[in-house]
Amino acid sequence: MALTAGIVGLPNVGKSTLFNAITKAGAEMANYPFATIDPNVGMVEVPDQRLDRIQEIIPAKKIVHTTFEFTDIAGIVKGASKGEGLGNKFLENIRQVDAIVHVVRAFDDDNITTVSGKVDPIEDIETINLELSLADLESVEKRLTKVQRAAKGRDKDAVAELAVLEKLHPVLEAGKAARTIDFDESEMPIVKGLFLLTTKPVLYVANIAEDDMADPEASKYFKEIKDYVAQEDPDAQVLGISAETEQEIAELEDDEKAEFLEAEGITEPGLNRLIQASYNLLGLQTFFTAGGKETRAWTFKKGMTAPQTAGVIHSDFERGFIRAETVSFDDLDKYGSMQGVREAGRLRLEGKEYLVQDGDIIEFRFNV
Repeated sequence: MALTAGIVGLPNVGKSTLFNAITKAGAEMANYPFATIDPNVGMVEVPDQRLDRIQEIIPAKKIVHTTFEFTDIAGIVKGASKGEGLGNKFLENIRQVDAIVHVVRAFDDDNITTVSGKVDPIEDIETINLELSLADLESVEKRLTKVQRAAKGRDKDAVAELAVLEKLHPVLEAGKAARTIDFDESEMPIVKGLFLLTTKPVLYVANIAEDDMADPEASKYFKEIKDYVAQEDPDAQVLGISAETEQEIAELEDDEKAEFLEAEGITEPGLNRLIQASYNLLGLQTFFTAGGKETRAWTFKKGMTAPQTAGVIHSDFERGFIRAETVSFDDLDKYGSMQGVREAGRLRLEGKEYLVQDGDIIEFRFNV
């Protein structure tokens, strides 16, 4: 799955710190704007406790987690849509990712500079969202000029596209995101073909202080961000994470990590929630293969059929697909063994039309 979530935000909000914590890739961190110029790309393991349970029931020689990409994109500044800062390059980098993780500063620290000179998460969010909307508005206006001429000649495709563009224009002009518009099924292919920045799904990350880790709701900034997003971008999720602390946690040994989390009053690193939320944001799900050399998690796109999913493992599996011997993780967990699953009649033989579900444990039968 060559899908990536791009981490964006104003300079010095903690993007690269968060990226380092997630991927341990060592992106440059510095207390000045544009410390990151070229995007950093890192692979991250998707934490999944189901793997451990499968391994208990169907032992294998090793466990392999699934992975996906995060891209750390340099900070955007006001005027980026007009080329301010390194705007054009940054916007193009955002265009290359499939989903956006929008990091917002939500802590006070006089030692870390801000572009605006103050901590104001709502202004920061609006600055970036406006720049993305303006960049999309420019694209739509250029397209409108061409399509209007073709539509006058009653070209069917041009007429359909014109209707979509005219739907987009006032929303983008008002500084809103294209994803806030309800498009019908016939319009969606046209929208996707425009490759707009603001159609990408977004996850907001409030970079909170360490003292607020156990209860992000205690942060005044976090509450401001949640209330704003609920109003302006209701389908978007908001997570509260302390990027600097998460980086420290990521560098600890497992036993030290457990002690630190217990002392902070939290059950798991915030990064686990962020990684899983980003994975879901990309429309990704997980199926498993079990036993033998390895128990392994595999990534697939929601809505894929059994043969398509088999192709994630190897193209021969898809080409010669016969059937998928399938059991859900919940059933395996409930009955405690494959024999128990069979006796309960929960082992399924699925064919070419089956849509694979998250948590399916599959053995593919194929012949080439």
